[in-house]
Amino acid sequence: MTHYHPQAELETHTVSNQPAPFGDVNLFATDRALIGAVKAAGCSVHAGHLSEFGAKCGAFETLEWARQAQESPPKLKSFDRFGHRLDEVEFHPAYHKLMAMALDNGLSAGAWTQPQAGHVLHGAMMILMNQADAGVTCPMSMTYACVPALMAEPSVAEDWVPRVKASSYDGRFLPAEQKTGVTIGMAMTEKQGGSDVRANTTRAVPDGQGDYILTGHKWFCSAPMSDAFLTLAYTEEGLTCFLVPRWRPDGTRNGIHIMRLKDKMGDKSNASSEIEYHAAWARRVGPEGRGVRTIIEMVQHTRYDCILGSTGGMRAALVQALWHTSQRRVFQKTLQDQPAMRAVLADLVIESEAATAIALRIGASLDRAADNAHEAAFMRLATPIAKYWVCKRQPGFVYEALECHGGAGYVEEGPMPRLFRQSPLNAIWEGSGNVIALDVLRALSREPDSLEAVQAELKKPVGAHGFYDAHIQRLSDYLQPGSLHEGRARAFAQDMALALQAAALHGSAPDFVFQAFCLQRLDPARKGLMYGDIAEGVDQVRLIERAMPTP
Repeated sequence: MTHYHPQAELETHTVSNQPAPFGDVNLFATDRALIGAVKAAGCSVHAGHLSEFGAKCGAFETLEWARQAQESPPKLKSFDRFGHRLDEVEFHPAYHKLMAMALDNGLSAGAWTQPQAGHVLHGAMMILMNQADAGVTCPMSMTYACVPALMAEPSVAEDWVPRVKASSYDGRFLPAEQKTGVTIGMAMTEKQGGSDVRANTTRAVPDGQGDYILTGHKWFCSAPMSDAFLTLAYTEEGLTCFLVPRWRPDGTRNGIHIMRLKDKMGDKSNASSEIEYHAAWARRVGPEGRGVRTIIEMVQHTRYDCILGSTGGMRAALVQALWHTSQRRVFQKTLQDQPAMRAVLADLVIESEAATAIALRIGASLDRAADNAHEAAFMRLATPIAKYWVCKRQPGFVYEALECHGGAGYVEEGPMPRLFRQSPLNAIWEGSGNVIALDVLRALSREPDSLEAVQAELKKPVGAHGFYDAHIQRLSDYLQPGSLHEGRARAFAQDMALALQAAALHGSAPDFVFQAFCLQRLDPARKGLMYGDIAEGVDQVRLIERAMPTP
C-alpha cells in the first residue's frame, strides 16, 4: 500500500535511497513476454480485456486486499454459539473482493464461454491474478478445471456447468440453485494413500433413488467453502468419481464435516482442510469403477494451472526485483547497473520469459485439442513435462529475487517472504516431482502419438541455434532401447522441458530472447543452472529493459 506523505525528515536522519511503493502498474501492458505469448497463441482478440484486468491486478487497492487476506487467514466455525453444527469457514472481506474481481471478469468461466482462445485467456488471467494474490486462485482453478469431468455425466453437467459458466462470484453459503454463481472444489487424497488414490477407503453405497451415500475422510480438501466437490470413493464396481454438494436436495446441510483447517507455510489467504463424509449425499460422475479416468480430465487442467501459478509467481518476484534494483543506489550506481546484479536479473528474465512462453503454448493446445488430434497429443505429454520443470524452478527463482533486495527482502512487511513461502506449492499440488516425472514415462508408453507430436514441435526451430540442435540430438539418446527408465525420469523431463521452452520462445519472443535462452540453458559445457553465471553473448541490457514494469 502507499501512504499519503509519510515523514522523511526524522530526528536522527533523512529517509532516502528507498524505492517508491510498487502499485498502480498495469501487469499485462508492462509484460512484453506475456503480450508476445498471448499473440503467438492466437489470443490477441482478448488483449483489451487482459489489459483492463492487468490494471486491476496491479492496482494499489488490489495489492492491499491481498495483504489483508494473507494477514487475516480463514477461520473455521464448526458450531454456532447455540451448539448447532455449521462447518463453515469465515474469510476476511478482502478475500471476497479478490474472488469477485477475478470470477466476475471470467477467470474461471472464460475458457468455456469464449468462442476463441478461451484457455489462453484463462491462462493469461491466471498469470496476472497470481501476481495479485496466489492464494485465492486455488478455488478459481478448480472451478475452471471441473467442467470436463462434469461433462462425463450429462445430468450432472446440465445442473452444474451453467453455474460454473455464470462468471459470477456469490460468497453466500446457500444451496447452489439460490446463487448467481458457484465454485467447485476437489477432495481426492486420504491419509494412508496420498498420491496413491487407489489406496482410498471412502465408500459409496446406493441410496435407492439413483444417487449415493458416502462415508470416509479426505486429508486435503482445498477451498472447503466451495458449493460442491469432486471426490473419489469405492463402490462395488471400483473407484468411482462423485460430485458432493454442500447441500442436500431437501435444503439441509450435507454430511461434510470440516475437521480442521491446514496450518500451511504459505497460501495463507486460501482455506485448505481435512474433511469427513458422514453419510454425505453424492451424485455419480462418469461410470462406476472409472473414477480415475473421469477425474483425469480435471487433473490435466489443474496441472496447466500449476504451470500458470508458478509462471505468475516468478513474474511477481521478478517485477519486485527489477523495481527495487532500478531505484536503489549503491556505489554511485543503481543496483541494476552493477555488472553482477545485472547478470542475475538478466538470467531471471530468461527464466520468466521461458515459463511464460511454454505455459501459453500449452494453453493454445488446450484450445485446439477438441478438433486437432496433433494438438491434443501434444497437450497430453507437454503438460506434465512443463508442470514438472516450471514448478520446480519457482522456489530457487523467488529466492534469488528475494536476495536482490538484501535484508529488506527478508522482512515480513515486504512482498518477498509471502512470494517465497508460496513458491513450493505448485510443485507439490497435482503430483509432486517424482509423480509427474513417472507420469511422463507412462504417457510415452501408453500414447506414442504424444511423443510424435512433441517431437514435431521440437523440429520447428532446428537450424536456428547450434546449442538447440545439439540438445535435440541428445534427447534422442533417452529413447534408445533400455535407456529410459524410472531412474532417469527426472533427467528426461528436465531436458524435454528445456527443449519445449526454447521452441516456445522461438515462436513467441524476439530472436535475442531465444538466443539468450540457448546460450544460457542449452550449452552442454556449462555447469549447473546457477542464476547470474551469465554466458557470453547474452544481451543483458535488452532483456532487462524488455522485462521492466514501467508504469
